[in-house]
Amino acid sequence: MTALLEFQRTIARAVMQPMSSRNNMKRGSLKRGTGDGIALVKPNSRLSSFERLEIYNRSYWSRVLDAFSEDFPGVRAVVGAKRFDQIRRRYLADCPSESFTMRNLGRNLAAWMERNAALVGAHHAIALDMARLEWAEIESFDAAECERLSRAEIASLEPTSRLRLQPHLRMMEAGCEVDTLLLEVRNSVQRRGGVPRTIPEKRIALAKPAASCASPVYLAIHRYELVVHYKRLDAEMFRLLRALGQGAPIGDAIEIAYAESSLTPEMCRQHVRESFALSAALGWFCNASRKESRELA
Repeated sequence: MTALLEFQRTIARAVMQPMSSRNNMKRGSLKRGTGDGIALVKPNSRLSSFERLEIYNRSYWSRVLDAFSEDFPGVRAVVGAKRFDQIRRRYLADCPSESFTMRNLGRNLAAWMERNAALVGAHHAIALDMARLEWAEIESFDAAECERLSRAEIASLEPTSRLRLQPHLRMMEAGCEVDTLLLEVRNSVQRRGGVPRTIPEKRIALAKPAASCASPVYLAIHRYELVVHYKRLDAEMFRLLRALGQGAPIGDAIEIAYAESSLTPEMCRQHVRESFALSAALGWFCNASRKESRELA
């Protein structure tokens, strides 16, 4: 290891360590010596070595915390500002950035929230769905877009054919109308100058389905002309697309989709036609043998 690389890694460890509850650099975690950041930073006439390093520590965490908040305004709106601040600090301490881009900060948030339900609070289930939806939106926006299947290619498909779905298409099953809630949150962000409003308890209650008629909300998250959209799916179309996305031949995917359906055989046939027509119109089917034609950085 070169001296420069060792210097960079040492300073990075010092700068990226979590701050105290008062947004100060933690003195106890930095022991003086040749291997810590303080020993490598020279003081000046106004600031000590610690104070100079603290400036970068604060700047780093201020930016990281802000970026995380920008990615998950829906989670913040569900759990409230104070609890969200605790969540983001604990999460980023447990799952620090390991990427050159802050885009990946929330990659493990949903899994982390599942393990830390008590910290998330009473609305854990809705907050978890919200985190999954917001991360799916991030992935959909950044994912590649492949060349769509042509009408002729779609017409030539057989029951044994396998279809590839667009890389930017994400699907999720939610326990409430989380898509509607997120759209409301984004509207409130625009009205309030970038600060999401905490969702009132009454509104959260309305988003939860009654226990007697509880049914999942099936969502497709996809990108069209650089804008991410949410589309509600019925159970049959969701199962169909999921099976196709998992590599099942078209015939097998259809059997999986309608095995537990209450639709009549004629209704199922009509539903298959409509589902394929809609998916084709939205460009969700692509050719797996061709190279990706476009990918966002």
